[in-house]
Amino acid sequence: MYRDHLTEIVKRSEKAGDFDQLAGKGKPLDLGPSYVNPSEAQLYKTLKDNHVLPDWIELANEIDAMKEKLPSLAGEARKELVQEINEKIKAYNFACPPSLQRNKVME
Repeated sequence: MYRDHLTEIVKRSEKAGDFDQLAGKGKPLDLGPSYVNPSEAQLYKTLKDNHVLPDWIELANEIDAMKEKLPSLAGEARKELVQEINEKIKAYNFACPPSLQRNKVME
């Protein structure tokens, strides 16, 4: 019978109580209907439900907040903000999945 060495290590650690302090330990894992969530979306939903968010989500929130300020600015301040937003979008696009990438903001 084949046994995966990584699975054996995890099971041994779980028996030793190494995972007892985890925030999500013992909570049911709700995966939802499989036809609604593709595998990538399901991964991020599961991470979100367990309070583990990737850094690119924080970047997305920062970009959205900066875009809200954009209409009220004009001139040089607007150019600087657009440049800063585009830099964050570039970092975001490197970090996020291809299906969620964003376009740069034009002046």
